[in-house]
Parts: sequence; C-alpha cells; structure tokens
Amino acid sequence: MSRQLFTTSKCDAAGDRLRDFVERNHPLFVLTGAGCSTDSGIPDYRDVNGDWKHTQPVQYQEFIQHHSVRQRYWARSMLGWPRVFDAQPNDAHQALAVMERKDLVKILVTQNVDGLHRKAGQNRVIELHGDLAWVVCMECGLRYPRHSIQAALISRNPSFTGLYAAIAPDGDMRLHKIDLSAFEVPNCMKCDGTLKPDVVYFGESVPKPRVNRAFQRLSESRGVLVVGSSLIVYSGFRFCRFAQENGIPIAAVNLGRTRADDMLELKLEMNCATALSEIA
Repeated sequence: MSRQLFTTSKCDAAGDRLRDFVERNHPLFVLTGAGCSTDSGIPDYRDVNGDWKHTQPVQYQEFIQHHSVRQRYWARSMLGWPRVFDAQPNDAHQALAVMERKDLVKILVTQNVDGLHRKAGQNRVIELHGDLAWVVCMECGLRYPRHSIQAALISRNPSFTGLYAAIAPDGDMRLHKIDLSAFEVPNCMKCDGTLKPDVVYFGESVPKPRVNRAFQRLSESRGVLVVGSSLIVYSGFRFCRFAQENGIPIAAVNLGRTRADDMLELKLEMNCATALSEIA
C-alpha cells in the first residue's frame, strides 16, 4: 500500500492530509492509546520503537495468586491514584469530543483506563480495558468507587502515605527497595473476597460483549483513526486487521512505529494534541 508519512516538521501539510482523510472517511472508528494522555501528565508504556520504557505492568495471574503482588500493586496505586484522579483532558481529548459533536466519530474505543475521554465530554465511548475509577470483588462481583478504596488504603497504611515514588503509567508509582510486608490490603466488605481494579490486566482477556460491540461499531464506520497507540497489544491491533480485511481505510497519529504501519493509508508521526487540534 502507498502510505503518506508526515512528521512534526510538516505540520501544515499533515493537518491538510488528516482533514482530507476525515472528510472522506467519516464517521470514524477512533482507537486511542496511552499517547493520547501523555499531555495530561500520564506516562505511556512504550518508546518510539514499541519497546517497554519501564518494568512491565503486573500480570493478571500474579495478582490473583500472590498476596505480595497485591501488596505491591495497592501500595503503588495508593500513591499514584491521585495523579490519575486529578488529571485533566488535554487538547487531544477535547478535539475528539468536538469531532463527535460534529458527527465525525461513530465510536471511540480507548485502551486507556484514565477516564479522560468522558471527562472531555465524549459520549460514545467503549473503554476496552476498563476504568481505574472502579474496583471489583473477584468473588462476589460487587463494585466499589475507587475513592472509597483509597480511603481504606490510607486509613490502614498511614506510614506509607509520605513515601516518594516516581510516576509510572496508569496511576502506578515506582517504589524501589521498600519493605511492603506490613502493607494492609483491604478485602471486599461483603464477602471478604479479593479486590482488583476493574480493568483488564496484562494476561487477562477483554470481555467478549465489549469486543463484539466495538466490532459492530467498526463495521458501521467508514474509516479508522488510531491516536497515540503503537498497537503492539493485540486487543487494539485486531480492529486494524479487521478494517484492512474489509477495505476500511486507516490513518494513525503516533510518535513512533505501530504494529499496523504497513496497513496505513496515512501516518502522522506527531504529538496527538498538535495533530488533532488542526482538524477540530
């Protein structure tokens, strides 16, 4: 496929090409990733080559099987959650919300768990990997607002609240050489079951009804716009593969390579907020 590639040095031309793509191919199926939220102060996972920038996130089986892993996760999350809760939508989120109001977007599917698209006023959203604002009991299924679990974490672990840690993706913090054996993890108040953020961990499957709903909206769309995702994770890449197989054109705005580079009609290697502001 002949692909058009633009970088930040060609902003005007890139804006023109992206506007043209949107005008020809709306309503769009928009797929967003971590790069959409970096301007809101939430780090992403991968570098421009698609490799991990940091230690890999906690795996689902490790979280379920090992109390020490849950201690590590909740200690880091207790420190990092306020950063996500206080984060505000940036120009990329705002631009996509404007595009929805102009009926240019059929659906927005996000791999992010920060809730910033909804904060920006996006209504037609599928949060593919869930939402950090909720916590679920793995035994009885009861859901809790994250702020209530935060209060329990702080109440049980006051000596940990003043620790310094560097911010990591998705409300995680990097704690080094800290003994967490005394950290108290709250359990479900109804059944004493294990609590887990209501998000899809690495090694865990996205619920099928959620995936099927996204595919249905994709089949009703005329184009795909990928924003801030390397598409390395299959849960997002599969939508590009479906689009290619069904003749639906794809454009991407992402700093660095994507797994779908050879499928793209247009690629803008630019900051997401800069590129999308041009068309909104």
